[in-house]
Amino acid sequence: MASRDTGRTAALSLQLSRAHQDLRRRLADLRAGLGRPRPAAGDDPLLTHCLAFCTALTNHHQGEDDGLFAQLLRERPDLAPTVAKLVEDHGYIAAILTRVRDLADQAAAAPPSGADPDAIGRELDGLAAIMDSHFGYEERALAAALDAGVTDDGWSRPVLRFTDPRDQAP
Repeated sequence: MASRDTGRTAALSLQLSRAHQDLRRRLADLRAGLGRPRPAAGDDPLLTHCLAFCTALTNHHQGEDDGLFAQLLRERPDLAPTVAKLVEDHGYIAAILTRVRDLADQAAAAPPSGADPDAIGRELDGLAAIMDSHFGYEERALAAALDAGVTDDGWSRPVLRFTDPRDQAP
């Protein structure tokens, strides 16, 4: 059974906020890269960065759903409505990420001049808006519970510490 480390858990709300800031920064970098010229052949850095970002965000949310939220519900069942809202948001975000992946795949298959970065940009704009709202709500709604101490049975690794998406490139 995992023990409660209140010295470490007291900083979890701050760590969660920092993880969210890192994901926001990564999305901003991806959005900024949309206007860059694509290579005529070979590895497409836009596709690589896009897919790596989508993987990082998906892993973060799966870690929350399967780890953090499950642990919070065991220790704080009063948070069930909040957790349900956050899980619902994860579903909306996952749907946008699927569209982004599909568009990135289509762009990679098209000649550089035939790709539609505007379509990807629109999806990323929507993703940025929902992420910002979701992250802000999550931080406000869970900060007190995290700072009061929640047992970390290993859930923190995928939620708080992920590799740089550019390092995940093949």
